[in-house]
Amino acid sequence: MPHTEIVTGVVLDEVALDLDELAQACSVDTLWIVERVEAGLLCPAAQPQRFSSAELLRARRMLTIERDFDANPELAALVVDLIEEVGRLKGRLRAAGLDEK
Repeated sequence: MPHTEIVTGVVLDEVALDLDELAQACSVDTLWIVERVEAGLLCPAAQPQRFSSAELLRARRMLTIERDFDANPELAALVVDLIEEVGRLKGRLRAAGLDEK
């Protein structure tokens, strides 16, 4: 059996991906992206549909939660909202010098 290495990372540079590029970056069909945009779970940065690196990270997180936990898209989006909020709050704590290590 061939060894497949899966590499993941966080996008640091701001990019603008179109629908096809976002779908390819997430390894999903464009319909998966369109359904979540129409439901308001993913938000293009501008028209025509261009997606920021933050939306790429959000889409990947949603996809992982949907697949790993067999979650519906709305639940996955809620979990990602909470993950993002925790990240923002930790950033505020670090900025205030109150972070715990």
